[in-house]
Amino acid sequence: MKIDSHEKLLATAQSVIDIETAAVQALKQRLGDDFVKACETIIACQGRVVVTGMGKSGHIGSKLAATLASTGTPAFFVHPGEASHGDLGMITPGDVVIALSNSGETAEIVTILPLIKRMQAPLISLTGNPNSTLATESTVHLDVGVEKEACVLDLAPTASTTAALVMGDALAVALLDARGFTPEDFAMSHPGGSLGKRLLLRVRDIMHSGDRLPISSIDDPLKEALMVMTAKGLGMTAIMDGDQLKGIFTDGDLRRCFEQGKDLQSANVRDVMTAGGVCVPQDTLAAEALTLMEEKKINALLVTDNNKLVGALNMHDLLRSGVM
Repeated sequence: MKIDSHEKLLATAQSVIDIETAAVQALKQRLGDDFVKACETIIACQGRVVVTGMGKSGHIGSKLAATLASTGTPAFFVHPGEASHGDLGMITPGDVVIALSNSGETAEIVTILPLIKRMQAPLISLTGNPNSTLATESTVHLDVGVEKEACVLDLAPTASTTAALVMGDALAVALLDARGFTPEDFAMSHPGGSLGKRLLLRVRDIMHSGDRLPISSIDDPLKEALMVMTAKGLGMTAIMDGDQLKGIFTDGDLRRCFEQGKDLQSANVRDVMTAGGVCVPQDTLAAEALTLMEEKKINALLVTDNNKLVGALNMHDLLRSGVM
């Protein structure tokens, strides 16, 4: 097998990008009433959006269904081949169907068109042929046709699938905006992702409390405070006077004791602590706590509820939680 030169490989890649870019740019000129009607049809849907497509169009359709579902539009993908063998029962009269087919004549989709019409489920099609069976039988048709494929043989679905993908994203994002979908809404459907953690995780969810909370009395000798720090493993201890929070003693304070030549055997924690300390309410977002720690250049925070000490956390807690 002959290996093309570097220049030929790069030229081919650049051509692919140019062709697909042109295909996407052409979509902008076609946006109009049909696109608006498609959005309005989906917004009015009382059921779910059912996406279907065969082959490469099916892969794009599966991605579209996933994008819709994660941005406030309940949706799922149905394989058209399986639909005619029982899975069509997954579609109900209250649903909207989105069908993808570049030719608009995909046999597996054309076969189920009469049944979709019988259920009176609105049908939105994305095809490259406005005169195709699928396009003419649809409630709304979106033209995603391309002049040519990016494949050097003009055969493999490339530019056409990119155009369908972009039109699907345009639908999903337009619907997201129309529904007033917020980052918090997005996080609710992505609780395991980094965004979900940044938007949902609160300090109270990861803080150390109860017996895990390091606490020392303001009258304790420093060596006792150091024992508490060692036992609890947070690199800090909260300093209390009765039930009143007075400050914090951290690994950083300990380093300063060495720098200042303090006698660790005789020193009292009152004399070497950081008065007050940096505190956050327990309902603070963990991401906000991280930002505060970075701004203050500290590794530990005290957590309060109505000005009462309820917990503590350090940078390692935020790292383990996935917020960082």
